[in-house]
Amino acid sequence: MLHINDLTYRIEGKQIFDAATAGIPSGHKVGLVGRNGSGKTTLLKLILGELAPDDGTISTSRSAKIGHVAQEAPGGDDSLIDWVLSSDTERSALLAEAETATDPLRISDIQIRLNDIDAHSAPARAAQILAGLGLDDAAQKRPCREFSGGWRMRVSLASVLFLEPEILLLDEPTNYLDLEGTVWLESYLRTYPHTVIIVSHDRDLLNQAVTSIMHLDNGKLTLYTGGYDDFEEQRRETQRLQLKLKKRQDDERRRIQTFVDRFKAKATKAKQAQSRVKALEKMKPIAAAVENGVAEFQLPDPERALASPLMRLEDATAGYEPGKPILANLNLRIDQDDRIALLGQNGNGKSTFAKLIARRLQPLDGTVYGSKKVTVGYFAQHQLDDLNPRQSAYDHIAKLMPDATEAKKRAKLGSYGFGFDKADTKCEKLSGGEKARLLLAITAFHAPHLLILDEPTNHLDVDSREALIHALTTYEGAVILISHDRHLVEATVDRLWLVADGTVKPYDGDIESYRETLLAERGKRKGSGQNSNGQNSGKVDRVAQRRESAGRRAELAPLRKKIVALEKKMTRLGKGIARLDEELADPELYATNPDRAQTAAKDRGQLVKDLENSESSWLEATEKFENAEKQAAE
Repeated sequence: MLHINDLTYRIEGKQIFDAATAGIPSGHKVGLVGRNGSGKTTLLKLILGELAPDDGTISTSRSAKIGHVAQEAPGGDDSLIDWVLSSDTERSALLAEAETATDPLRISDIQIRLNDIDAHSAPARAAQILAGLGLDDAAQKRPCREFSGGWRMRVSLASVLFLEPEILLLDEPTNYLDLEGTVWLESYLRTYPHTVIIVSHDRDLLNQAVTSIMHLDNGKLTLYTGGYDDFEEQRRETQRLQLKLKKRQDDERRRIQTFVDRFKAKATKAKQAQSRVKALEKMKPIAAAVENGVAEFQLPDPERALASPLMRLEDATAGYEPGKPILANLNLRIDQDDRIALLGQNGNGKSTFAKLIARRLQPLDGTVYGSKKVTVGYFAQHQLDDLNPRQSAYDHIAKLMPDATEAKKRAKLGSYGFGFDKADTKCEKLSGGEKARLLLAITAFHAPHLLILDEPTNHLDVDSREALIHALTTYEGAVILISHDRHLVEATVDRLWLVADGTVKPYDGDIESYRETLLAERGKRKGSGQNSNGQNSGKVDRVAQRRESAGRRAELAPLRKKIVALEKKMTRLGKGIARLDEELADPELYATNPDRAQTAAKDRGQLVKDLENSESSWLEATEKFENAEKQAAE
């Protein structure tokens, strides 16, 4: 069992943990959640002993091994499989000694120990884990140095999974995985025999792979039973009860204070008043549950809609070297209202296809038709490194608004979630989530007709991902999405395209059927729950749902425009009423120009009436919009 007792820790004077306490029973799978910057990674470092607490303790059983993914990715000449096997130092040492040992008793001890740790099945276990993370048999035999950083991090993850420590700590393990690898990891962790603490913002992973959620908020740790959806429901109910209790206490405090103020000067009531003063002092105030909202993502709609299709591919071939195509036989079209997610393992060509559509890669053969007026916004994780580390968010946005005033530039930054505290911070000091927010703002700044997002959520917390879902739902341009976040895909796209076998084709199933296919291929599913036609019984037809959601989203556009127009009108009417109020407050107006005073009063009355009507229309339109948006996201 892992015990965290009265943990206190500060970084540069800022309190990260304030007497935090939690207990995690052996074998539990726990998702550690909290806003970016709340201290989740710091807690893992404290558990590992890399940091020392200012006060309090973290304790485990003495024999418990704690495992985590090493920050240094392997890069030598060892093959992937050999590198994973070498991480078990005891096995490696015993096998080496077995080659040279001559004492019969020692040879017997070595063989018994090798049998105890199941050493002879280790290569098969290591190969299975690597395959689950997307590295096939051929890749496993290649040297580590031939792989990119992202693939090497998968090998590091495979190593710690292979060791099966009693306490497994994982910090955003899906950041380097595709959807296929994420699905495999979810299944693997669900059956992992020991304790797991995982920091993740992937809602599906937290719903499927863990049994408890540990919430880090304001320096405190609170453990909730169930997955992420259960946690959200329990937390909202707790906040509702807390607000109800606070209101009741506030009413009681006001009643007592009124009695004290009224009777403290009267001799006959002075004693009672004094007792109530003591009661007030003993009444510990209940803090209001303050929900720190995240800033919305701003995805400006294209100024002018273009006729469909925005792009059409005919027998197109994509690659980086003539005669060596990565994708071929591409016959597809992208319409102005499409929401498309690309499925397929990393290395199959999803990013290559995205670059082809973004016009960053010319076709090797065939044709890509598209109007020259089509503008494309392309977001990719590697572009985070292109942000100038010595420049601030203000510097990056100011380049896009050379003729704007300082106030307009600052206002634009504020709309992207960069207030005065962050606007002038150099990029090298911004968090991963803040960099992703800035890059997305730059990508969508010129209101593209087509937005291509390649893993946009890797550094975003759960609430920021929900804000991105809302932005994509209301965005009126086309979207092509590459993401391992199934919740994001299911909530925002209408069509699925599968990148596999050297081409890209429409996929007729949904995310759930694709997930089940992946698990079946890897032996995680035995074909239960299927009817005589081989189709999933009792499953919701999500393909039909996506078609319906597309229609509902089409209804959102005029509602959204109406709401924006009404908001502008209400602002204009409010300013007009304020001007007339200021004019009517001048006493000299009535003496010097009574006719003007009468006209101004009449005009004000009409503006007030118009404002009331506009507010009623706005409330009605907002309610319709929220209902339609909720249905479109289902």
